[in-house]
Amino acid sequence: MDSSAPSGFDVLVVGGGPAGMAAAVRAADCGVRVGLVDDNFALGGQIWRDDSDGGLSSEFSRWRELLSMAQVTTLCAKRIFDLCEKGVLSAEGSDGVRELRYENLVIATGARERFLPFPGWTLPNVMGAGGLQAMVKAGLPICGKRVVVAGTGPLLLAVAAYLRRHGAEIPIICEQASWSSLVQFSLALFSQPAKIVQAWQLKSQLSGVRLAANSWVTAVYGRDVLESLTISCSGQSQTIPCDYLACGFHLVANTELAVLLGCGIDAGFVQVDEFQQTTVPQVFCAGEPTGIGGVELSIVEGQIAGLAAAGRTSEARKLFGKRRRAERFAGALDRAFRLRPELARLPSAETIVCRCEDVTYSRLQRHTSWRAAKLQTRCGMGPCQGRICGPATEFLFRWRTDSVRPPIFPVRVESLAASPSPEEPQAVTGGAR
Repeated sequence: MDSSAPSGFDVLVVGGGPAGMAAAVRAADCGVRVGLVDDNFALGGQIWRDDSDGGLSSEFSRWRELLSMAQVTTLCAKRIFDLCEKGVLSAEGSDGVRELRYENLVIATGARERFLPFPGWTLPNVMGAGGLQAMVKAGLPICGKRVVVAGTGPLLLAVAAYLRRHGAEIPIICEQASWSSLVQFSLALFSQPAKIVQAWQLKSQLSGVRLAANSWVTAVYGRDVLESLTISCSGQSQTIPCDYLACGFHLVANTELAVLLGCGIDAGFVQVDEFQQTTVPQVFCAGEPTGIGGVELSIVEGQIAGLAAAGRTSEARKLFGKRRRAERFAGALDRAFRLRPELARLPSAETIVCRCEDVTYSRLQRHTSWRAAKLQTRCGMGPCQGRICGPATEFLFRWRTDSVRPPIFPVRVESLAASPSPEEPQAVTGGAR
């Protein structure tokens, strides 16, 4: 969308993934002015990122078609980085800074991969599972490469299947969860017929690939690039030569914008009521920022948020039953893939935890809080602003990160100068979702 596009909306949706697309469509159905802004060049989020082999989700195709028919102003490649004043957000794009005004806001900023440090994890070719998949979609040649996939969560299987379709050799998939947890999770799928179909498709695509539960990477080795790694598999150590490691420990909610706006946060997720409204009036939240629950839950939460933001609470209420069913799957997901304590003992004294500032595990051990470590070591003060090391230290040391300050993403100096910030609202913590 060009710079002549309107910048004032009755409902502004931030995030163009499943929840954001659903929220925008349903709000537009109510006849209000709707804007949808996303920092990627195309909608779909990480889960519906386009690929070259025609493997687009039919659900994505459906919502993309609905969005194309709706009266929604779409602003892609624009990143929200600041709150100018109440009801006004600053967004940076290649054409400069835009002020986006809204009466009601829907936050649908999704989630990112969680990374945990272990010896050698900073070597080249050690990547996030979703990150490696995205690079292959962008053209990275993977055919004939040996790729170990490790970590936890259903994303591992989806990534492994995708890489295998593109010619990668997958010697093993290491899942840190136990076999009993995986069995319990499989039983939960029986209430989700569509997910059973997806599971069987993945099983077929990964035929012959070893899936090892109770397994995780303990260290990786290589002179200038990854050459091999060691895994702990049910207590037994094994070394595997490989070209890439695709590693991710489930997901972390992107809550930075919600915190900047003063929304209540509980256990790392945005607090919402039955209509997906946050603790801040006229600010709604849907999808992974309210709890990691998968595409189906994101879509139904997005619809409820979009309808409620447009004032159609009676229509939104009709979707409550569908949301409850999707939440049962989300609960099973959380129970099955909860991180085991052994993972917190993987870093050595010299293992780097904060990659931006080269802060080692031993330096962080001297401190008792995120704030103290940040002041003394600059942990979390690099370009990623704690998005990688923050969740890692929360798991390793049980630290809680401090308040978010603008800009919530790195921006050009001229963009920051063009966006004066008000006094920061204070985030509310505690309480039930």
